[in-house]
Amino acid sequence: MAAQKAAVSRLRAASTSQRADKSSPASTKNCMERLPSEILLQILSYLDVSTLFSVSHVNKLFYRLANDNALWKKIYSEKLAKFKAEKPGSTDALLFTMTLAETQDGDVSQWKWHYFKTVAACDMNKWRRRLGHISRHTGLPSQTDVVLRKLNVSWELTVTDKLGREITLELSWPKFFETSVTLCWYGEGSLPDYRRISTLQLHGVRRIALNCPGLKTPGWRSLVAEVDVQTLGRSAQVIGEDRVVQLMLLQSGVVIGVWKDQCSVAFIMLALHLHRLVERSVDGSRVCPYAAPAVKPPFDDVDPEHGLHGYRLHFALHNTVCELVSGSFSQLFCRRTQISDGLIPLTAISRSDLSQHTPLSANVTLPWRSEALQGAVENCCFMSLTLLDEFRSPFKCVTSPVSVETEQTPVAYDYDGESRRIRYQDPDCQVKMELVWLREQKQFMLVSLVVFVSVCCVNEHFGTDY
Repeated sequence: MAAQKAAVSRLRAASTSQRADKSSPASTKNCMERLPSEILLQILSYLDVSTLFSVSHVNKLFYRLANDNALWKKIYSEKLAKFKAEKPGSTDALLFTMTLAETQDGDVSQWKWHYFKTVAACDMNKWRRRLGHISRHTGLPSQTDVVLRKLNVSWELTVTDKLGREITLELSWPKFFETSVTLCWYGEGSLPDYRRISTLQLHGVRRIALNCPGLKTPGWRSLVAEVDVQTLGRSAQVIGEDRVVQLMLLQSGVVIGVWKDQCSVAFIMLALHLHRLVERSVDGSRVCPYAAPAVKPPFDDVDPEHGLHGYRLHFALHNTVCELVSGSFSQLFCRRTQISDGLIPLTAISRSDLSQHTPLSANVTLPWRSEALQGAVENCCFMSLTLLDEFRSPFKCVTSPVSVETEQTPVAYDYDGESRRIRYQDPDCQVKMELVWLREQKQFMLVSLVVFVSVCCVNEHFGTDY
């Protein structure tokens, strides 16, 4: 610490002449160039990594010196020695040693980026172990949100218009739930009109943890999702509205809030399931998403109902603030005779079983906010579904906005209320929910929940032929 303070003092003394004559930029440059590079490099060698990175943003001279290859090789070697002293024979020390042996001196700052990438890989090894703690409740890693925060992962949204112009938005706010995360961006005035948007690209961005206030630290991007707005916009569905915004659902998990009677964008929301979210956010590249390894469960030729039983479902409805209802359902099954229209029904909550009916903790609304306004759209929320197979592996994971609709025959004879429904559908599964609005309690009751899985999806996963 004393050496670092002394180095900073030397830098301040070296730059004192800059403030002596503010009217002469040329003299400032000459004063800095009078000091030999060897002396400046010696001073910089006493700085820690965060301070050195900050110094590189002072001017062109300090940028060149602070990125000196020999300087960063020395920092890399010192980090390796520290790892060997603290954890002899550890995989992190081995990773440093392999990089040191394989890398040759070359371009300026080559060792700097090797240092950052190796440190990032060591941190990843450390925190990836946390993903092995599986929740018995959801069947997913229980510390996904913790790992993402410890790895300094955030998400950026790149909006491209029809002319090819790009706007990259920093995340406005995230909201984590047990099995999903909701992300929101708003850039009023900077975003193109809704009709002019061509594509949306979501990147996970992992930055190195440095103490550099006001500076963007080095980071790597991983493509999580890409949405063709120009194509999907033609079939976009309005899932709700209030006095000022309409919610346009483009595809599962993607909602654009558009100001009513206008085409300008108020905000963009994306809902992501937590299954493999760490890998999707850090292990892909800027242009290619993470590819999950193929895992094929063993085929059971003894069990004639293989792939039709042993399912476990975790289900939740939530908005951007709180959870409305959640539950776990085990031993879900379907008989061969129940397969219809290429779908396998799995009943979690039966309308005829009153003991399974579950009240919602709050009204179904979707609060939103932009840079200047905020509001709430009624009868809209997010659904998060995690279906595990009989081997306790995630079989189908969905997070998507949904809307509450009125039934054609709204009278609920078994309750003093009105019937409502929520529907979700994609190529692999469908979800059907029935709710009752209890007038006196002013509360929704979930009275039916059935998940339909496509036969093709089951056959592909289990190697069956239903």
